Amino acid sequence: MPRLKKYKVKKRHIAKTFTWRVVGTIDTVAISWLLTGNAMAGLKIGSAEVITKMMLYYFHERMWFNVDLPNSNLRHVYKTITWRLIGTVDTMLFAWLFTGDLMSGIEIGLVELISKTILYYIHERVWHKSTYGLEKL
Repeated sequence: MPRLKKYKVKKRHIAKTFTWRVVGTIDTVAISWLLTGNAMAGLKIGSAEVITKMMLYYFHERMWFNVDLPNSNLRHVYKTITWRLIGTVDTMLFAWLFTGDLMSGIEIGLVELISKTILYYIHERVWHKSTYGLEKL
């Protein structure tokens, strides 16, 4: 893929935000439901995160747009790590809030740390190969 600095990319960042949120919400709901045994808890946690995570993800994308790392694999590893730190804290707080149990929040967050790290890296690699939303300056 060509260097992104030569392109207008806000449309792309918005599209990535939405596609990641779909993947992320399904993962959150499923893990929360499986670990708590409570479908409603999973839906509440997943629903609350839709708003916060979309905002956080968009700003994370915009911040990383300004980071110049020529090695795309290394860049995606760093992006994955920074996003997972942000996302895991957000998940843990909502899980704790909606289950009323700090340990449930930590457990859900830790399981998600693994599942979402893998999913996010795949998401990044797929988008790296896409030219959607790239408009030459």
